[in-house]
Amino acid sequence: MKKILIVDDQIISLRMTDHILAGQYETICATSGREAIELYKKEMPDMILSDLHMPEMSGFELQSSLQEMYAEQIPIMFMTADASEHAENKGFENGAVDYIRKPFRADILLRRVENILKNVDKIQGLKKAAETDPMTGLLNKASSQDEIGTAVRTIPGTLMMIDLDSFKHVNDLYGHDMGDKILIRFAEIIKSAIRAQDIAGRMGGDEFIAFCKHVKDEAVIAEKSRFINRELLKSAHEYMGEDMNIPLGASIGAVMVPNEGTDFLTLYKKADKALYKVKQNGKHGYSLYSEHAAGSEDDSLKATGIAGEITILSERNREKGAYALPYEQFQLIYRFLSRMELNYHKKNHLIIFSLHDVDADKDEISTMTEEFYEAARTSLRASDVITKKGRSQVMVLLLEAKGPDINMVINRVLNKWNATGAPITPTFELSLIE
Repeated sequence: MKKILIVDDQIISLRMTDHILAGQYETICATSGREAIELYKKEMPDMILSDLHMPEMSGFELQSSLQEMYAEQIPIMFMTADASEHAENKGFENGAVDYIRKPFRADILLRRVENILKNVDKIQGLKKAAETDPMTGLLNKASSQDEIGTAVRTIPGTLMMIDLDSFKHVNDLYGHDMGDKILIRFAEIIKSAIRAQDIAGRMGGDEFIAFCKHVKDEAVIAEKSRFINRELLKSAHEYMGEDMNIPLGASIGAVMVPNEGTDFLTLYKKADKALYKVKQNGKHGYSLYSEHAAGSEDDSLKATGIAGEITILSERNREKGAYALPYEQFQLIYRFLSRMELNYHKKNHLIIFSLHDVDADKDEISTMTEEFYEAARTSLRASDVITKKGRSQVMVLLLEAKGPDINMVINRVLNKWNATGAPITPTFELSLIE
């Protein structure tokens, strides 16, 4: 049932409006703007129906305050006995979705409220599609940062970074389709571990994030960690068989809000430090960030030895396809391979693909080069290296490949590109790294 916050300092008018709406909607009543703000924080209604002229805080001021707090358009309809066009125009300028004059008929109010909520559902549906990670149904990275960033400024709780441990082995041993199933199930487990009012998202790859509102007890975090790890392992055995021996699990770095700050990036970095600590101590658990623990970070890093350094150096959230690098870093890899060639005589090759078309302008060439770069990257092995140079070149370091293999790789890249129907066929040059 949709929830409506009704705000009116006139008690009789408030009760009449409540009586009209209460049969079809869940209603919450406030007699002032200040009270309405507190109720909005607690109840998060679907829309607000507010009197325009109230002492201390007007309907305009109420709307402005809430929009500033939540950084989003809040559906609000104003009620007023003021018949002036100036007041009505100001209401719409401030972002009101409708305006109704007192006294109003019950059927007219119900029809207008129904129309507003229908439009809100349509808008929210489109917004959800743009904000959601398509694989898991959780918020995507940008939306996670926006929503959690807004929440932590005013709401206490616990921010958790959640990493899926040893996920790479699933892709390597069972294939990427199984990897996708595990990621989807992991997202479902995270949603089961938190409440409807909490916020969860996927930051990319096997890294997730959650903000549990008003959770300040470490015992609750510990229980969530146990639940996530238990359910993940159970699901993994169901999907991959009881003989599955991949050490799948979840590592969680947690930070208390507002104890450790109210800025998202600050909290994110602290949660990441706590996560690192879990990774150094066997994984499959949680760590709660504290300034005291962070102060001894240098000593703890020294004590981790080679295992700790491997964790620091290792790539997280590895994407499918070739290793994509900026051109400057690509140069360093080339120079290193050239040095290796002096002693080990490996068959490493450099391929330069070029896109040229006299009829296309620079922006068109640049766009097509970006698209070709992505097609090539996903056609190559994880051990190959790729970069984009300028507007029209894509360069590839092909490691330990022989003649027939090289031709097969080049044909695979070009066939994938040609299948897109692109109007330009790239030229290429090939050379051994010496």
